[in-house]
Amino acid sequence: MNRDPVLPRKTSISYKTQEKTVMRGYDLSELAESGYSFCDAMFILFQNRIPTEAEEKMLKYEMGEFLEHSMSPSAAGAIGVIAGRPNLPCAIAASIMTFGGVHGPGAAHGYMMNKYIARAAEEGKTLDEMAKILVDEYMDAGMPVMGMGQPQHKDGDPRAEPTHVKQEELEIGGVYLEFQRAVEKYFHERRAREKKSYVGVNVVGAGNTALCDIGFAPNAAWCIGSVTRGFSCAAHALYNMKKGRAWAASRNEPMVQMLDLSMIKYIGPADRPVPTQSQRQQYAKEQKEQGEYKQWVI
Repeated sequence: MNRDPVLPRKTSISYKTQEKTVMRGYDLSELAESGYSFCDAMFILFQNRIPTEAEEKMLKYEMGEFLEHSMSPSAAGAIGVIAGRPNLPCAIAASIMTFGGVHGPGAAHGYMMNKYIARAAEEGKTLDEMAKILVDEYMDAGMPVMGMGQPQHKDGDPRAEPTHVKQEELEIGGVYLEFQRAVEKYFHERRAREKKSYVGVNVVGAGNTALCDIGFAPNAAWCIGSVTRGFSCAAHALYNMKKGRAWAASRNEPMVQMLDLSMIKYIGPADRPVPTQSQRQQYAKEQKEQGEYKQWVI
């Protein structure tokens, strides 16, 4: 029987030998030994280039602020799955699978921006003019403007505006930040005219804007958000593996619905100030010596 020849599988991402692992042409050990960070490697992985210092700082900022969001669907998913005691990766995978149109990093916001920015060029309109068109088209159709609003932060997502400001501070504002700012302006104006309550930009609107301006495609930005939140969801699952009961119940407790999130009480460290970088070394040393952190180590 004749068979079609097997086509070779190709990749431009990486290869390995007995001596080294190479990603995008860079020896990973050399990158690490030369002081390049996890965020640097992430940037190289997706963009095939070493980021500028400002780009690395922006990516680090965005990943840091997106890492945790308490009892979001992703965290609840991780906790719910691990209650049945499968292997840990099952809970992490389940948590990431909660990401969709209304939760998680998403790619839709980036594609929306790309579509309307391209339309502006095709139709000979300014970004400001096209931002108004976007807002009117979405709101006339009764659709939410992607990147605006966060149901748990009614007065505005506390992560969002600082992300815009950080992008401006690092002087990496670009066409996406200009367009996003214009969208927000017309969105607020229209809601005010219609006497509707204030709805601020959310972390996806701000975070995706920054990631797009430093070169990430919408799907790449989605991947970065998923990887980032995956660490946090792993911690939620691991905590419940080590500190909680299987199936989150016992004979000595009343029968409850496991997914009642009001049952989940925070018992971790009290609020504490973030040390400056100049204080960091001494602060970390004192924490380690005092040993109080060990109570919550997982």
